Amino acid sequence: MLVGIPNVSAATGTKNRVPDPSPYSGICSVCLDGCPGLCEVGKSSFRGREVIYPSPFGKITAGATKKYPVDYSHLNIQGTCVGAVGIKPDPDEAIFPAVSTEAEIGNKHKVKLSLPVFTGALGSTDIAKDNWEGLAIGAALSGIMVVIGENVAGMDPKAEIKDGRVLKSPELERRVNCFKDWHNGTGAIILQQNVEDSRLQSAEYAVEKLGVECVELKWGQGAKNIGGEVKLKTLERALELKNRGYIVLPDPTNPSVQTAFKEEGFREFERHSRLGMVDFDSFVKTVEHYRSVGAKFVSLKTGAYKITDLARALRFCSEAGVDFLTMDGAGGGTGMSPWRMMNEWGIPTIYLQSIAYKFASQLKAKGKYVPDLAIAGGFSLEDHIFKALALGAPFFKAVCMGRSLMIPAFVGKNIQKWLQEEKLPAEIKKYGDVPERIFIAYETLKSKYGKDFEKIPYGAIAMYTFSDRLKLGLQQLMAGARKFALPYIDRNDLVSLTKEAAEVTGIPYVMEADMEEAERILFS
Repeated sequence: MLVGIPNVSAATGTKNRVPDPSPYSGICSVCLDGCPGLCEVGKSSFRGREVIYPSPFGKITAGATKKYPVDYSHLNIQGTCVGAVGIKPDPDEAIFPAVSTEAEIGNKHKVKLSLPVFTGALGSTDIAKDNWEGLAIGAALSGIMVVIGENVAGMDPKAEIKDGRVLKSPELERRVNCFKDWHNGTGAIILQQNVEDSRLQSAEYAVEKLGVECVELKWGQGAKNIGGEVKLKTLERALELKNRGYIVLPDPTNPSVQTAFKEEGFREFERHSRLGMVDFDSFVKTVEHYRSVGAKFVSLKTGAYKITDLARALRFCSEAGVDFLTMDGAGGGTGMSPWRMMNEWGIPTIYLQSIAYKFASQLKAKGKYVPDLAIAGGFSLEDHIFKALALGAPFFKAVCMGRSLMIPAFVGKNIQKWLQEEKLPAEIKKYGDVPERIFIAYETLKSKYGKDFEKIPYGAIAMYTFSDRLKLGLQQLMAGARKFALPYIDRNDLVSLTKEAAEVTGIPYVMEADMEEAERILFS
């Protein structure tokens, strides 16, 4: 069974000339001398390394297209007509609006969420920067977590850096304040740390000067962001960064453009690449350090690495008392990672979560502390949230939704622009040509925030509107399962639709699930 699509993708702007390419290589079954080079091999013959990445580089998000043997669609949610929990057994009260979607994560310092979701890391790319107000304000309005990604301070052209440490970063300050100014008591802002962030001490700056309470460590420093890269459009900018200690090299995706790499981060990346990224003692010391400088909540983000690395993540976080551990499975999205890597690298999300559940159960059985867990990698809607929480119950408390939580910020921002330019697309205009009619949650927010409502960008309104849809959809699914609060969701709320899914997840096959209990009801 072929589960991948080689050599052609909308992400790289490539296609086949013939309708029946060779299935394994993806090369046209008849390769013609005279073809302009439509496929990935052909395009790479003149654009080279540029075609490794989704395009336009830094301006898009791209989702993996590989179809894995088992995914979350192979699980179905079980409903029941008896046994409601988390509410009085009264049919007039046991209705879906009564379902609580509130979550609480963390160890000693608890972060409360109105909805058990949070954004992926939104770092130094143009797409994150240009849409940050919608993303951060929308997250604050919705009561969810938003993650500031890698190296924002290092790539801030107005940052003040002395003796290798950031003293001021207007861009990082802007990002933090966008959230804090609208924070309503639920949700949080988390600052991620990569190699250069740790060298620049951006977390120390954010905690001490900007009031950030949550810090996320990251395992793995990919080629997509070697020590803090900055795209250079002018010679003057190149000289400026060279004077600040950056190495100026040809852009890895476009040799006609130059890229600057921070020297310390570049060398540190090379050193870690040789020696390996993870060491128990240094990890524990790092967690202790961030707590000592004032971080109340310390989390770890790890990727779809080998099973042994997943074991390290869980054990290290257990021993260090980390508050929260997020695992990012293969099959999700990217803004800057190599395209073939997105499709052909790592453990797929449902497999990764199933293994993590097993390891967490084993740690708990031995009396070890298990941090609250989260899963990422291809989630977009409320059924995904329910399935992920149920599959990983009771350890998994939230779901990271990367691309799906970025889309509302894009859509809302563009609606605002189209309204101003009187260029509203017909598919949107059919609902109305004023925001009150377009955004279904517009009046709700206007009523809640009064005069301040005018300060809310449309991207944030869109994100709140999407989050509200997720909440309502999740409430309906939970009510159907008779689970009226998140802690009551468990693995019994799922069935596997195939025996292979049952083998991977440990969730019973639909033709066998609850059969003993069913026979007892029939014949006892």
